[in-house]
Formats: sequence, C-alpha cells, structure tokens
Amino acid sequence: MNIIGIIKKGEYYDSISIMLIAKQISELDGVIDSATVMGTKENKSILTSSGLMTPDIQPAGEMDLIVALKLKEGVDSKNVLSMIDEIFKATKKSDDGENFAPQSIDGALNVLPDANLAMISVAGRYAGDVAMQSLQRGLHVMLFSDNVSLEKEIELKKYARDKNLFVMGPDCGTAIINGVPLAFANVVNRGNIGIVAASGTGLQEVSCLISNAGCGISQAIGTGGRDVKKEIGGIMFIEGMKALANDPATNVILLVSKPPATEVVEKIISVAHGIKKPIVGIFLGATQELFKGSNIHQALTLEEAASLSVGYSKKENASAVTDVLKKREAEIIKMAKEESTKLSPAQKYLRALYSGGTFCDEAQLLCQNVLSEVYSNIPFGSSKKLKDSWKSDKHTILDLGDDEFTVGKPHPMIDYSTRNKRILAEAGDPETAVILLDIVLGYGSNMNPLAEIIPVIKEVKKITTQQKRYLPIVCSATGTDKDPQNRTAVVTALEAEDVKVMESNAAASRLAINIVSRKGN
Repeated sequence: MNIIGIIKKGEYYDSISIMLIAKQISELDGVIDSATVMGTKENKSILTSSGLMTPDIQPAGEMDLIVALKLKEGVDSKNVLSMIDEIFKATKKSDDGENFAPQSIDGALNVLPDANLAMISVAGRYAGDVAMQSLQRGLHVMLFSDNVSLEKEIELKKYARDKNLFVMGPDCGTAIINGVPLAFANVVNRGNIGIVAASGTGLQEVSCLISNAGCGISQAIGTGGRDVKKEIGGIMFIEGMKALANDPATNVILLVSKPPATEVVEKIISVAHGIKKPIVGIFLGATQELFKGSNIHQALTLEEAASLSVGYSKKENASAVTDVLKKREAEIIKMAKEESTKLSPAQKYLRALYSGGTFCDEAQLLCQNVLSEVYSNIPFGSSKKLKDSWKSDKHTILDLGDDEFTVGKPHPMIDYSTRNKRILAEAGDPETAVILLDIVLGYGSNMNPLAEIIPVIKEVKKITTQQKRYLPIVCSATGTDKDPQNRTAVVTALEAEDVKVMESNAAASRLAINIVSRKGN
C-alpha cells in the first residue's frame, strides 16, 4: 500500500460539496481508503489515528483542504492525483456556470426576495455569523453545519426567539417545513401531526411510519441535539411546541429526543400542561418517572410513538395501538424461532451496523435485560464502550455515522463503502449470528442504495455457503414510496435476497435480538 497526501492551500468548499468530492475520490480505481477534510487540529488527529497522516500534509492549517489517500500497490499516484484535480475543477465549474450560487445572504435574497428560510451549510467557524446575518434579515434558519460554539448557539436562539423566528440546529440534518423536506428528509403525506425533534434519524423514522400508516405531517421541526441540553435550555424545542400548539393544522404533537436535561424536562412539562392537544413523547432511555405527572403520553420506541400519534390522529384509543404492537411482537417471535433453528452452535453474537445514530441508541436500549456483554462505539444505556471501534467484541452495535468513521468521508447514508467492508468482515466471523442494518431513504441519502448493498449481500451468501452455515440479515428501511428511491422497490429487492426487512428499526432490532437470545445468550 502507498499512502500519500496533498494540501490544497486556502481552498474552501462547503460541507456538502466536500462530501460529494470525497465520495468521487473514494470511488477512483486504485484507492483503498481516502479522506477529504479541512486541516483542523482535530481532523489531523483523526487522520493520524486512521493511518492516513503523512509528513506532506502535517503543515496544513485550518484554512487548507487536505486529501489523504491509501493506494493499492503499483498504482500510479500521479494518475490518481490528476483525476482528483479534474474532480475539483468540475466542482468549481458547476459553481460558476448555469448552477450559479450566490456568495452571500444578500446575493441570495436578490435572487429569491420572497425567501423566508435560510439553510446554512458552511464551515462551523463561519456558520454562526451567517446565521445571525440571516436572522437579522428576517429569515428562519436551518443550520446544517456543526462545530458552532455553545455561546453562539445561545445567542442565535435567544435572538430568534425574541424576533419570532426559528433556528433549527446547529447540526440539524432533518426538517419538513410546509411539506418541503430539508436536507436528510423524506417525502411524506401532509396531515395533522406536528413533530418537534432533537434527533434527525428519529424524525425521519417517525415521519415515515406515520405517512406509511396513512396519516401525515403538518410540520416537522428539527432543533439539533444540543438544544435540549442544560446549556441551551431547550429554547427551540419549547418554541416548537408552542408553535404547533397554536397551529390550526396540527391536532397531535409528537416530541422526539434523547432524555433532555432535568431543567429542560421541567420546562417541557410546564408548556405541555398548557396545551389542549394530545402530546406523545419518545425520549429514548428516559424513565417514566422523569415525566411523572405530565400530560405527555410516553412511548418506549420510535415505532410506538408514531403508532400512538397515528391513533390520536384517527381518534382511536391507546388500546387499539397496543393490540397492533402485540400482534407485531407475536409475528417477530415466530420468525425468530424459525431463524434461530438454522444457526450453527458457534453462532452467538449480534452485529448491528447502523448509519443512523438514533437507531443505534434504540437498538442498545432494546438489548437491555435481554443480552449481556453488549458493546458500542457510542455506548447507551447499559452497553459498554468498545476498546477498538474497528473490531467487534461479543454483541456489537455500531454507529458508523459517528465522527471516528466519517471525518473526511461521506456519511454512511450516502456512501455504503465503509459499512459494506464491515458487513463482509462480520460475515466471515463464525461467531456472528445475525447482521442488523438500517437503510435510510429520502433526499440527502444514497439515490441508488440497491446498487451498493445487493452485491455485498450476495457476497455474504458466498462466504457463508462456503463455510456451510446460515447467516440471517435483518434490516429496517426508513422511507416512503414517494421518496426518490421508492421504499417498496427497495424492500422487494432486499427480500428477494432473503433479507428480513421489518417495518421499523424497533421491529428489526427485536427480531435480531430474539434470534440471538434463543441461542442462549
């Protein structure tokens, strides 16, 4: 292998452009691994730990772009670098040609004077100032960028609240406003259920489950995960609740988050008491005690939260929802019995490889009190921290969208290459009993997921057939038939390869856990 790196001094690209460039570079012939990042101290540290640092790129500064490459033996590095130059030239050309993009907020408003929302995706050190400029011009803000300071987030959100504006983010990847999906989001039915979410994939899951159940979304407001922390105080989460309470198109309010800070919980409960509409809450990992005395109907999973919201939307009672979920559980147990009998004695462990961080958390919670020795790179609940995220240990549940896997690379919802390599590694481990996956569809995600995942599933079959064993692959598919990828088409193709595709991540997790637990773990 040959590791090389180049610095593009003083060159700046927005984060989405960098992800697209990184994906094209990773697909070049002869490239085993690659990273495309700005030269910050943190990024250089990650390049070092991942074996992609070279003396040539060590001097890079924060304003410089780094491309680091691991090449196959014998590959002509000059040829690869020439192709990379062409990728950058093509990216610049698209910015300068007919796809002209304004270079400032005022320039954008000259093109679209009636716009009332700015979506911002620039480097974090600039994102806060651009967001404030947008607010000062009367625009709501969706702040896709991360690495914005706490102090700046507080300043932005207090300013926005005082001006009756919204700041969604920083690090907000999903929202659906007036029926328009923003960033990573799905095409869902319009309807009377309003969502406030401090979780991107959580919002995608509940909005799709609601839409697939025949109901719809009025507004889906993302806040960024840090909003419900003590320091921010849930400023936009609270404002989102108030907005939906006053929205005549919203009859049911659904709240999605990890457990907020205690101070924020008190505010949420206080605001909820003043709302006369049904409120459903999924606060992953929170105890029932935390919301005791509130009028928020707590759910234990994203699927249950979506089902309860649908029930309220249709004016059904909660017992009807419970009956549906019990029927689903019975089906899962039956499937698990059938699958577990096909496994060899050596197959003992669950290996879950997620692109959605919230799904990774949800799976870990569902493992509690069922499986022992559960490890993760982002431990949640009773799980333990993996010593090496690149190597599974016992039951392993990974978030492949975490920074350690994605710095300088496209997110695994866009580029499946990192996960595909891990799937094959897990398939080759004779102790793997089940592989659990998520496939997230919609705008922002991979537009052709089957082209990337089906060949890998076929390769898994070859490996396990050679080793004379059966390895179930269980999967959820978050999306709708209105998404560009079409959920039904994706599910049909996966099922044709004998993948067990479930309606939700909760159902897929329960099936995988049931299969493994019946092996006596």
